[in-house]
Amino acid sequence: MGVEALNGSRFCVTLESQEKPMRIVILAGGIGTRLWPMSRATKPKQFFDVLSDQPLLRDTYHRIAKAYPVEKIYLSVSPAFADHVRQVLPEIPEENIIVEPERRDTGPAMGFAAAVLSLRDADEPMMFIPADHYIRDVERFLTVLRTADELVREKGVLVDIAIPPTFPSTALGYTKIGSSIGEKNGVAVFAFAGHTEKPPYEIAKQYLEDGSYLWHANYYTWTPAKFLEAFQKYAPEMSEGLLALCEAYADGDLDRVAEIYAMLPGKSFDYAIAEKIDHDQVQILRGDFGWSDIGTWDVLHDRLSDQGGNVVKGNAIVKNTNGSLVYASGDRLVAAFGLQDVVIVDTPDALLVCNKRSAEQLKDLLAEIREKTGETYL
Repeated sequence: MGVEALNGSRFCVTLESQEKPMRIVILAGGIGTRLWPMSRATKPKQFFDVLSDQPLLRDTYHRIAKAYPVEKIYLSVSPAFADHVRQVLPEIPEENIIVEPERRDTGPAMGFAAAVLSLRDADEPMMFIPADHYIRDVERFLTVLRTADELVREKGVLVDIAIPPTFPSTALGYTKIGSSIGEKNGVAVFAFAGHTEKPPYEIAKQYLEDGSYLWHANYYTWTPAKFLEAFQKYAPEMSEGLLALCEAYADGDLDRVAEIYAMLPGKSFDYAIAEKIDHDQVQILRGDFGWSDIGTWDVLHDRLSDQGGNVVKGNAIVKNTNGSLVYASGDRLVAAFGLQDVVIVDTPDALLVCNKRSAEQLKDLLAEIREKTGETYL
């Protein structure tokens, strides 16, 4: 292995490549602040049994493992969560756990993962998959993943999976689709016409009414070589650092890797690459497999509730209460009476009570908590 020319660029690549099933990189480094106080900086939502009787991360792994062998499944995680990953997924080989030197947003995290996998095979496709999504139709989901893999191999384009929106979310990015390219494996394929991150409500409402905007879900698929070329072209402030980081990683100099990584700009991949990329380099797959980003308490309630009823978990009793979510941890009884559309989340050191419709603004509350108490409760 070494550093050699790649389309006029210098990047870490292997000397030989051959076609294999694509690799899946589960992004498990986020902290899920909008599900506070259950989700914390030291143990975020992906390590809790939010949707089922097992952690979100294991739900995600089991879904992917239906079609991909364990040696093709990788984890991208920050140091604080590495041990949690090993506990939740002990079957993942240690060499498949890509530990970022520190938490620095999805741009550096995805660039680092691409650099590491370029050392193993620069031309074998890879897909990034968040650890905290709900998927209703797993068979359809896996068909869309296979289609993304095939398109990368056949067309050499960046493939992104986008989701039909159901409400004007201000917490998600939006992908604008262009003309229809056709269907592949029964999956609709579109030209890419632009990306917008987290618009204000009025703009999000216009996007919903327009019909040509889909939710961006962060299922980017390409090869490590192509990801690294994109950093060189669209985020040169990261590119040189990623090259140096790749060389240091290949040499086993982890101290140097950490030193370089700390200097990379803390910027999301969406801002660094997706909003700048040439449109003809991207194709969009319509992800009609029943998707939810389990990012806020109101979305979680809507996903789990039966026709707007209550969602109750743990040692809790509710009476004359409707449209509400009550999560109780530990032995303390939580009782709710005469309430409508509320969220109650009780943890050993913090209690959240809010109107369900206000759950998306939780970050404003957390900012005040940080100002008054520091990081103690976060």
